[in-house]
Amino acid sequence: MAKYFDVHPENPQARIIDNVVDLVRSGSLVAYPTDSCFALGCQLGNREGIARIRTIRQLDDRHHFTLVCQNFAQLGQFVQINNNVFRAIKAATPGSYTFILPATNEVPRQLLHPKKKTVGVRIPDHVVTQALLAELGEPLLSSTLLMPGEEEPMTQGWEIKERLDHVVDAVLDSGDCGTEPTTVVDFSSGVAEIVRYGAGDPTRFE
Repeated sequence: MAKYFDVHPENPQARIIDNVVDLVRSGSLVAYPTDSCFALGCQLGNREGIARIRTIRQLDDRHHFTLVCQNFAQLGQFVQINNNVFRAIKAATPGSYTFILPATNEVPRQLLHPKKKTVGVRIPDHVVTQALLAELGEPLLSSTLLMPGEEEPMTQGWEIKERLDHVVDAVLDSGDCGTEPTTVVDFSSGVAEIVRYGAGDPTRFE
């Protein structure tokens, strides 16, 4: 049965954030809010957590997982990024964008696109997510909480707790969350290619 944490959206209680981070570090899979919609997240090297996300979302091995990072210093450890791309991404973050970039050796092999050796990264503009990342001290391995065959992600923490009670370990709820996933921009060739239109304004990359 999943633990349920109700956290203040603007001043998240440190005790609750600590509890959720302890769960992540102990191998748990959590549902948490972001600036686009709810996401499933676990620790970077958590093989079982990755397998559970794939099962819940029915994902194949070509799916790009996302490393949700606190800041650019963290992001730079996990992807290769040149000056032009850096400037383009820097201008758009934090925000509702996911960027696909060539991965460094810091990224576990099972997270990489099998052919391209790329991974998704993003820096969210969300108080609760940022508090979680600051306490964790590393990226959260994440995927949008969009169930198979459904058009929109779930927006209510209680609904997630109800539906996924036996497949996730915790739900962190800070109130209403958006329904639109991030805009995904593929920079793996060095040039911006929008592969999904979403919550982030795409015009800066068109």
